[in-house]
Amino acid sequence: MVMLIDLNPSIVALMVMSVILVAAFVGWMLYQKRRTAHLRDSFGPEYDRELEKTGNRDKAEALLLQRKERVEHLNLRPLLSSDRARFLGAWRALQARFVDSPETAIADADRLVTEVMEKRGYPVTDFDQRAADVSVDHPVVVENYREAHAIALRQSRNEASTEELRQGLIHYRALLDELVSEELAPGKAA
Repeated sequence: MVMLIDLNPSIVALMVMSVILVAAFVGWMLYQKRRTAHLRDSFGPEYDRELEKTGNRDKAEALLLQRKERVEHLNLRPLLSSDRARFLGAWRALQARFVDSPETAIADADRLVTEVMEKRGYPVTDFDQRAADVSVDHPVVVENYREAHAIALRQSRNEASTEELRQGLIHYRALLDELVSEELAPGKAA
C-alpha cells in the first residue's frame, strides 16, 4: 500500500529552492577551487608572492586575473632571428665588460633586458607594471628580474657589492634567456 503525503505547495517550493541554493553554493565552491588551482599552476611562486602581499586570496586572485587579461591584450611578438642574435651578442659583450666594470655592466644589463622586452611588445614605461606583465608568461624568473632591478638601483646609489652585481647579472640573464629564446605562448597571435 502506497501512502501519499499531501504536501503544501509552499513547502515543496521551499524544499526545491533549498536544493537549488545548495547546488549553487557547491558549484560556486568548485569553481573557486578550480580557479585557485589554475592560477596557482599558471603563476607558480608569483601566486604565493601576491597572496602574501595582499593577505587575501580573493584580492590576490583578482589582481592576477587582471594581469593575465592585460597581457592577453598586448601585442606580444617573437623576436626576429636577427634581433635575437643582436641581443645575445650584446649580452656576451656586456658579460665581458663585467670584469673591468661591474658597475656599468649591471646598468647595461637593465637597459638591454628592457630593450628586449620592448622589442617583444611589452610596455616598458614603469618597472612595476613591466614586472607584473612579465609575471604572466614568466612567473618563475620574474622574481629574478625584481631582484636584479633592485641591485641595479642600489648600484645607482653606489650601495651594491661586486658579489651583488654578479648576482644581479645572473638574475638578468635568467630573464633574458627566456625572452630571447622563447616563442610566443600557445594561443598568442603574432
